[in-house]
Amino acid sequence: MIDPATLDFAKGDGLIPVVVQDAATLQVLTLAYLDRAALDETLQSGEATFFSRSRGGRWRKGETSGDRLSVVSITPDCDGDALVLKVRPVGNACHLNRISCFGEEDAPGLGRIARLEATIAARAAADPAESWTARLLAEGPKRAAQKVGEEGVETALAGAAGPDTELASEAADLIYHLLVLLRARHMVFQDVLDVLAQRAEAARQTPGQAGT
Repeated sequence: MIDPATLDFAKGDGLIPVVVQDAATLQVLTLAYLDRAALDETLQSGEATFFSRSRGGRWRKGETSGDRLSVVSITPDCDGDALVLKVRPVGNACHLNRISCFGEEDAPGLGRIARLEATIAARAAADPAESWTARLLAEGPKRAAQKVGEEGVETALAGAAGPDTELASEAADLIYHLLVLLRARHMVFQDVLDVLAQRAEAARQTPGQAGT
């Protein structure tokens, strides 16, 4: 995942600052510090372990609260003296029982897509008689695809002649049903983003051509 020997612990008197980020929503969860021992334990356990400046020693997130941070990736900055830790949180990152230490907002911006996708995945196990999402998933991809078609038409009509509030509402319905369809096909929204990234890269390599 990362070679500790490439990092500059000396610059921070043995500590490296770490920005902890939700791997799905990209929301910044907290700022922490690592010494070499905490980094080694993080790499070995797969769970975020930090150096607590107030406690003066190692601290694995979730030891007392149960709110753990499962590590997805560790990326150093260009100088090797700071890290971004992408994680899958189990519970809250903040000791004030909030998702993030940086305010109370949950998954701002496009992170809302990932949060909705997680909710859809959780609803898959619900009773179809009590959950519209579970019902759509139980009926299979064709039913979800039908709803995407219906919502696409309603979004187009709202875009052509409706007020902004109607367009925003219909677009929200369309995105929700598209995420349900992707789930029904055992896909995730990242599959769509990967295609967009590939197209962007192709356009960058061949400037002047249409397609983006």
